[in-house]
Amino acid sequence: MKPHITLITLLFMSLSHAAGEPGISESVFGKMPDGNEAKIFTLTNAAGMTARVTEYGAILVSITAPDKDGNLADVTHGYDTLVGWLGNTSYFGSTVGRFGNRIADGKFTLDGKTYELATNNDPGGIPCALHGGIKGFDKVLWSGEGFEEDGARGVKLTYVSADGEEGYPGELSVEVTYTLTDDNELIWEAAATTDAPTVLNIVHHSYWNLSGDPTTSINDHELILYADEYLPTDAGLIPTGKGAPVAGTPMDFTKATAIGDRVEEDFEALELGGGYDHAWVLNGAATRETSDGDLWKAAKVRDPETGRVLEISTNQPAVQFYGGNFLDGTATGKGGVAYQHRTALCLETEGYPDAPNNPDAPSAVLRPGEKYHHKMVHTFSAE
Repeated sequence: MKPHITLITLLFMSLSHAAGEPGISESVFGKMPDGNEAKIFTLTNAAGMTARVTEYGAILVSITAPDKDGNLADVTHGYDTLVGWLGNTSYFGSTVGRFGNRIADGKFTLDGKTYELATNNDPGGIPCALHGGIKGFDKVLWSGEGFEEDGARGVKLTYVSADGEEGYPGELSVEVTYTLTDDNELIWEAAATTDAPTVLNIVHHSYWNLSGDPTTSINDHELILYADEYLPTDAGLIPTGKGAPVAGTPMDFTKATAIGDRVEEDFEALELGGGYDHAWVLNGAATRETSDGDLWKAAKVRDPETGRVLEISTNQPAVQFYGGNFLDGTATGKGGVAYQHRTALCLETEGYPDAPNNPDAPSAVLRPGEKYHHKMVHTFSAE
């Protein structure tokens, strides 16, 4: 059973209960420290679902999803105002890059040249580069433009990352698109081109709690990961090499399993990560050529009390499942809620962590004349 729901939580959950007219609107979300305005776009579909996206960090600010009774509630962690997002240290809702996840020692070698990055994370006391560095894609102002098409509304955000930004080579032109369809899908896509060889792993980083009540644990959420292998890590949460089978371990989510059932088991991967914080290798994905239309299942998560279901498909070879282990109540978010330990989970489709330093990983290199494309489809339903 869920804990007692407070008045503030009820107010938070009543964000949207009535279907609005489908369409798109935009307004000023706030001002950046340099005085530039950041816009926010509100997308509404025919079922009344709303997704709000801001130019700052190409962030998904919120999305409402229906439960089994048709009630809509926001199912993401985050902040009410731009000021809150400016202090976002957990990457709530963010587009992260250039390289999402970790790079060992903040170094990689490309075409014989070694590049050094900021080491802004140190799990186990071992420094690494995380999520693009000190000022990654999640902390810059993008340029957004709304659009409508048959059965869908969206926003296209663009950003040019200068050669040498955060230590990465090449001028990178990036486009991120959020599309909310009348089939209750939120499609996130990232595309990029470069004028010099570089490495790239642009990742979407929303935190989900399908109960619609951000004060409750996600340990009762039932999860399926369509993966027979995961990537073991060292104490610094850097993959050690090839995948390992999930069978017979607490990493096995090939069948629907409550997240909290085995999270405290005596198992090295869980001890190193403080719980779940690993990449799973999607079945067959690493051996297939990715293309615009080639998607495969990554994950399915369900809240048994509300019946809300989120299914994720992608064209990337892995998904990082993070169970909110480092949430500790210090981040005060929407409605004044202090986000506690394991009150949200992330499912980040991606290339392999530390791929530039791992010869067994699918290549993360992007060269001039090539186009990077990452597609991630979130499908919401209730059962």
